[in-house]
Amino acid sequence: MSKILIIEDEKNLARFVELELKHEGYETEVHFNGRTGLEAALAEDWDAILLDLMLPELNGLEVCRRVRQVKNTPIIMMTARDSVIDRVSGLDHGADDYIVKPFAIEELLARLRALLRRISIEGENNTAKQTTIKYRDLVIEKENRVVRRGDDIIELTKREYELLLTLMENVNVVLARDVLLSKVWGYNSDVETNVVDVYVRYIRNKIDRPGEPSYIQTVRGTGYVMRS
Repeated sequence: MSKILIIEDEKNLARFVELELKHEGYETEVHFNGRTGLEAALAEDWDAILLDLMLPELNGLEVCRRVRQVKNTPIIMMTARDSVIDRVSGLDHGADDYIVKPFAIEELLARLRALLRRISIEGENNTAKQTTIKYRDLVIEKENRVVRRGDDIIELTKREYELLLTLMENVNVVLARDVLLSKVWGYNSDVETNVVDVYVRYIRNKIDRPGEPSYIQTVRGTGYVMRS
């Protein structure tokens, strides 16, 4: 579970981002000013920091600069200031990425996934063996949690990835909706089984090619299967 530190003084925005990240399976902590945010950033190991530029007590650039003196934690700047000089300044102070408010939460999540994936890949030993699962032209790199079709990386949410992985690990096995629900959402989940249908549709929208049969086949009244 990736740990994300949110340093943002707009409380409604901070809470909204926190809820969305938790929904995606991240562990989060929120601070509303630069000084306490910096203390948290230095006190613990975080997988990434979402950092507002304009903060009380200590601005985001200074927080970023001080973090960079001792840590390489990935940092995404979040700010309403979108001039070139502001973006350049943020990156020069050590930020890894920059997103301008107001932003779509989907874009922030995509940028975060891309950043975490890049850091993970860079941190891997070049000689480390990747466990790969293949189905037709789809490839999953399990250690990197990367899904590829040819040279293209397919962006999936945590649940979408786990559902696709489960199906690809069970090619030619028809998996009932309740089985998929327990494997992906957990045995104690109170989610209705129709959520599986919703997420299969999400995945199809991302992996299927127009005019071609779906990678995931529906077995009427039962569940889903990927057939060789």
